[in-house]
Amino acid sequence: MGRASAGDDVAAGLPAFDLDGGMIWPVCADLHTHLDKGQTWFRVPNPSGRWQDALALVARDRETRWSAEDVAARMDFSLRCAFVYGTAAVRTHIDSMGAQGEISWPVVARMRDRWTGRIALQGVSLAMLDSYASEEASGLPISLPTMAASWEPLSSTIWIRVRRSIASSLWRLTATSISIFTPMRQTIPTPTHLKRLPKLPFASLGRDVSPPVTVAALLACRPPDAAERTIARVAAAGVAVVSLPMCNMYLQDRTEPGRTPRWRGVTLLHELSAAGVPVAVGSDNTRDPFYAYGDLDPIEVFAQAVRIAQLDSPLGGWARAITATPAGIMKTNVSGLLGQGRNADLILFRARSWSELLSRPSGPRLVIRGGRPVTDPLPDYRELDTLRR
Repeated sequence: MGRASAGDDVAAGLPAFDLDGGMIWPVCADLHTHLDKGQTWFRVPNPSGRWQDALALVARDRETRWSAEDVAARMDFSLRCAFVYGTAAVRTHIDSMGAQGEISWPVVARMRDRWTGRIALQGVSLAMLDSYASEEASGLPISLPTMAASWEPLSSTIWIRVRRSIASSLWRLTATSISIFTPMRQTIPTPTHLKRLPKLPFASLGRDVSPPVTVAALLACRPPDAAERTIARVAAAGVAVVSLPMCNMYLQDRTEPGRTPRWRGVTLLHELSAAGVPVAVGSDNTRDPFYAYGDLDPIEVFAQAVRIAQLDSPLGGWARAITATPAGIMKTNVSGLLGQGRNADLILFRARSWSELLSRPSGPRLVIRGGRPVTDPLPDYRELDTLRR
């Protein structure tokens, strides 16, 4: 990260911003979100905070209310938040169970086109593992032409290879994910979404997988020797890891009202990074039954990750976890880097140090895109009132 100085030379005729020693960041990338679930807490609150209850509440809301208009309105609301905060690339899971994929994927395509030039939007099909269990299954629980029509330059026919020798649903999902997208060298990811890392066939993935496989993993509960072996396999396979500290801490160890949670953990970010594994942090769920809070603000995510995972020894390099690292994994035109000749896509903070920035993560900032300040206001939550019915 850089710092602006009042004494820096400014080319004639170009805009100048005096931050009085403040910090300069590149724009951010959010590798793991659920925009199709987001902004639903007001109509399906989860007072227990439990993961199992969240599953049931989301399923009920999805079955009764997730029309194309509803998904589009909530997704656009969240993208406007992300844009104002300084995010330039977002990857979102899309619930693709049953008929929902036929509804939501065309919405993602429209959002991608609407936000071109402001936010690079990627979608990831999200379905339960048992959708892949049958040898006769097509490989995806939604219509492939529908998914293909939502993304360019995919054709309406996608080749799927499902090996008959793969017995488990997990292996089938991994093989299918690679086979669908790798031959066409697409930027559409199909990451494995896991709480733990069992015997995933990492060795079969290889570093030539494009896009790279990304896992959301919880290794903190593994014995140290088992965790070390898993980390070594992840590093050797070129797999990336995204940590979701805010939502995970919200959900963990909820048993009964009035009981303080004891079990608190995040995945092994320090160890993974030291092993050369690309590590990012993401927003995950926002204002839905899985997480009551969140506003797609990457600086809030970073500040909470620093506190939760003790990323401050030293801190500087960890800023890449919401900038260059996720941007590189997503393979969009967003670099998440500062440098001569790069686009003037910046976030300027009045904060002059890490302590100042992380003490007031919502403090003054100026987002610049294409050399122009972003003046859009944050959307008002009252806009969502029409979606209550």
